[in-house]
Amino acid sequence: MAIKTQSILWLDDVQAHDYPAAESYLRLIYDEKRVKVIVKKLRKAAIVEFKAKDIFRASSLSLLGVSNSHVAKDSKKIAKATALSPLLLVRDSSLGKVIIADGYHRMCAIYQVSEDALIRCKIV
Repeated sequence: MAIKTQSILWLDDVQAHDYPAAESYLRLIYDEKRVKVIVKKLRKAAIVEFKAKDIFRASSLSLLGVSNSHVAKDSKKIAKATALSPLLLVRDSSLGKVIIADGYHRMCAIYQVSEDALIRCKIV
């Protein structure tokens, strides 16, 4: 099923429940104090756009397929032209990569549509 890149719609801002999800994930990587600072900065950050392929390269993560239930759910949202929440990204120079704090499954679903698709996100 081919989906046009233009069919990817975005919410104006990150959904409120994405911040606690990002915080939970980031607590596996950083200490509590640093996580609080990062999440506070993410809440204030402006929405920007990067190509899907660039986020994947910077994150060093592997692509999940539609056999993953969360990716399948997000793929259905794209097909139905349901707006997606922007991703939450963290630049970690000590690791030399970008951490997808929230939105990994959305990222995988979008990449399958087009690696050149522009992804809305907040990055700190």
